[in-house]
Amino acid sequence: MRRVVTGCLAAIFALPLVGSTAAAQPPQGPVFSDGEAQPVFDPARAVRQDLFVTAPVDSDHDGQQDRVHVRVVRPRESEQGFRVPVVYQASPYYSGGNDVPNHDVDTELHVPEQAGPRTMRRTAGDERVAVAAEIEWAYEQYLLARGYAVVYAESLGTGESTGCPTTGAENETIGAKSVVDWLNRRAPGHDAGGAPVDAHWSTGKVGMMGVSYNGTLPNAVASTGVEGLEAIVPIGAISNWYDYYRTDGAVVAPGGYQGEDADVLAEYVHTRADREPCRPVIDGLTAEQDRITGDYSQFWDERNYLDDVDEVHAAVLSVHGLNDWNVKTRQAAQWYQALREHDVPHKIWWHQSGHTDPIELREEEWLRTLNRWFTRYLYGVPNGVEGEPRATVQREDGSWTEEPEWPAPDVSETVLRPSAGGPQRGGLSAAGPAAEVVEGLTDDAGLLAEDLAAAQSSPNRLAYFTEPLAEQARVSGEVRADLALTFDRPAANVTALLVDQAPDGSVSVVTRGWADPQNREVLDRTTPIEPGQNYAITVTMQPDDYVFAPGHRLGVVVLSSDHDFTLRPEPGAGLRLDLARTSISIPAIGKIS
Repeated sequence: MRRVVTGCLAAIFALPLVGSTAAAQPPQGPVFSDGEAQPVFDPARAVRQDLFVTAPVDSDHDGQQDRVHVRVVRPRESEQGFRVPVVYQASPYYSGGNDVPNHDVDTELHVPEQAGPRTMRRTAGDERVAVAAEIEWAYEQYLLARGYAVVYAESLGTGESTGCPTTGAENETIGAKSVVDWLNRRAPGHDAGGAPVDAHWSTGKVGMMGVSYNGTLPNAVASTGVEGLEAIVPIGAISNWYDYYRTDGAVVAPGGYQGEDADVLAEYVHTRADREPCRPVIDGLTAEQDRITGDYSQFWDERNYLDDVDEVHAAVLSVHGLNDWNVKTRQAAQWYQALREHDVPHKIWWHQSGHTDPIELREEEWLRTLNRWFTRYLYGVPNGVEGEPRATVQREDGSWTEEPEWPAPDVSETVLRPSAGGPQRGGLSAAGPAAEVVEGLTDDAGLLAEDLAAAQSSPNRLAYFTEPLAEQARVSGEVRADLALTFDRPAANVTALLVDQAPDGSVSVVTRGWADPQNREVLDRTTPIEPGQNYAITVTMQPDDYVFAPGHRLGVVVLSSDHDFTLRPEPGAGLRLDLARTSISIPAIGKIS
């Protein structure tokens, strides 16, 4: 997962904090105006303390319960009997990271009949560069000024915490959860000398927040239903680790980190001083993650927080980039949908950037939204946020819209079918099934998907486009390609792209998806494919919200390997697409034909 710098932002520090009168006469409690907590506390007077919380797990198998390093920063007034709620960020990144080589992705695909012992080697390419980091946060002074304590915790196996990093497994969840328990006087804490430390200053109301891994841990902890966790703000966060490193049976990389996997990330964040106890644990990740078949397994099920979404009661303000190819959009979309189905208080922000914090994009409005969320759910002030529009979506031109819900409530499914000409540019329309036409492509993992989509013709992909759109058409949700494919080899990647062709002929990729045809029946079991036999293969693309302008053409491109995301076998695998049995289902507003 891409490392997100948590250092200070000058823009935050420039916000108004406390006037001289407030500094001379400390407030007796928080002040609220228009449903927002006001900056009446002085962050410069904050109390800081370090401690260790005992977690009820022994993930390094040393016979002792793991210990979580915690730093507390709280208003001075909390020393005078004023109890405060907490905004808490757990992270594996505070102590930097290690140089770790990624797995080799230039490898042949698994063929079930030839299964056997196999050693995955790694390549020195795309190495991580360790970056030392202090425990600090851009939001710290903003929150302190409004009467919140800010709590940081180093995830297990990182920094001064003991235990082992396991890339989203249960022990990491327990470690992060134990801090919520300590804040509610259910878990023991002690200082470096062993003296007990309690959270007498805490109201027990906790919000968790962070970007990337720091946003994933809130999802994990919320899925335990822990008492006292009232709100979470996951930004660019994971809800199911299988979908981060796999897609429909295919081994798929996070964008920009080809060859990364669960073991690589664990090795990267493994910064505790004594690392030897965790060596067997991390080696176990390498064995159990299964880069050979890509099948879903107990290993991945332990890291799937969707399994326990029925335990979530914390109000969720989710944020994600529509162009985030590191933590892809499915992570937010499927979490959000599950929360809706379980009547959990929810709101989502979609922005047009990638893997980033919204404070860098729309500072004033984002801070207002965040303030109101925490005011409502941590301070209990009835400011009406639960009755406001649930979705905030940034459009391609940079403007922002407020909508009742996401996906857009008035979408309807449009089914498009391809017509002959795919090696050049075939047609795509809502007309009936195509005539009996079969078209083929030859895999070449050395070519970029973007270049293949833009090519006027290519033997390495099939492309189908609508006529120029007469009116604007919006796609909101998940595009599905139901492909009728024949393979000339017993293993192949399958990739599908949704693309936008501008009037000048340029083509840009809107969203994409991947599948392993060996997992066409179920995710947790590989089923061989027989060369020459036709199979129904569904490729579900990453959810999106995108507007096609009038005069543009909507297109679908089918290829095999995706250079930047999938494993990359030697060129030559042949795929043939039966157009009459192929369709593309698009959640759309506006006519696409």
